[in-house]
Amino acid sequence: MKPVFPLALLLAATPVIAQQSPTQAQALPNQQLAKQQSSQPQPLGSQSQESVVEEIVARVNNSIVTRADLRHSQDQWREDSAKAKTDGAEPPKEQDLLRDLIDQQLLLQKGTELGVSADTDVVKRLDQIRQQMHAESMEDLEKAAVSQGVSWEDFKQNLKNGIVTQKVIQQEVGGHIVITQQEIQQFYDQHKAEMEQPEQVRLSEILVSTQKNEVKTENGKAALPEMPDTEVVAAAQKKADSIYEQLQKGGDFAALAKANSDGPTSQAGGDLEYFKRGTLSKELEDKVFALQAGQYTQPIRTNQGWVILKVSEHQMAGVPPLKDVQLRIQERLYMQAMQPALRDYLTKLREDAYIDIKPGFVDTGASPNETKPIYTTADANPNAKSGKKKKKLGIF
Repeated sequence: MKPVFPLALLLAATPVIAQQSPTQAQALPNQQLAKQQSSQPQPLGSQSQESVVEEIVARVNNSIVTRADLRHSQDQWREDSAKAKTDGAEPPKEQDLLRDLIDQQLLLQKGTELGVSADTDVVKRLDQIRQQMHAESMEDLEKAAVSQGVSWEDFKQNLKNGIVTQKVIQQEVGGHIVITQQEIQQFYDQHKAEMEQPEQVRLSEILVSTQKNEVKTENGKAALPEMPDTEVVAAAQKKADSIYEQLQKGGDFAALAKANSDGPTSQAGGDLEYFKRGTLSKELEDKVFALQAGQYTQPIRTNQGWVILKVSEHQMAGVPPLKDVQLRIQERLYMQAMQPALRDYLTKLREDAYIDIKPGFVDTGASPNETKPIYTTADANPNAKSGKKKKKLGIF
């Protein structure tokens, strides 16, 4: 069976800046990943061809932003807004869509100026997506994308644009942000009440299921048997015991989970979420909360089968020590510093660029110190040769 490639996942292949740590490359908001139009003017053709030339809403040096770019960003904005409301997060602002598109053009141009290359990174990222989508080859990934109406070339270009902008931001902005130990200590002292936590454990699992044989109900729907037969239970226990023996001999829990677990988290090495006291059954709670980080249980019989649970983290109740939360504090302070620093950098790029916005559209990131392009008399003369050419290209 060919793998299914959710279109939303394919289009969300580049991370959002607000979600990145100091050690990760930074990216622009999702709206900047809109489908990019060519920055070069289209060849002149017949009158019928000219009638379908896309309207230009902004010029950024030698690049353009078209109404199609803006429409695509609006479509993505609607999806992001709906998701933000579902997650209880603050939705992006629609009025910033044109700003974000101009931001990306400025960063891409800066990337060209700095000689930033992304070809190798694109290949690596595409291979990561291929593995996530369980595609056997890159050709399968391309076919699946095209079958859902995604232009393969546009998708690769979007990936490249995102990677270039990440590198420019990291080099030109993130690389200059320094979080001192004094700032981390000060934040820790001032926010201890926020960091107080209940006792909780983060678990990983290896599940050997006893619920493998489907049966048909009267209406023909598939259902799992309520009580597996003793032979199935015994075979599952034997397998679980064998896995446990391998763990005792130094076997890697994540690797064994990927190879043997029937649980939905098998490909993630069995990694589960955090569990506070009172959220697990009494039997499981007594066993896992008695363990330290890195330890695991013997096989435990559950309704799903035999499970081996590993405690990957064990957080005690109260305020964690600074060493346990230092990285999280550093990342938080870094992101707090990154947002205004990035906006200042983009403002400076605007002031060094030639940006022209069509009347009726607003760049919310505009600087009062920007230099506007100067047009000659010929630009304003509709009968001039250069004027006709510009009109054909959709220039306002």
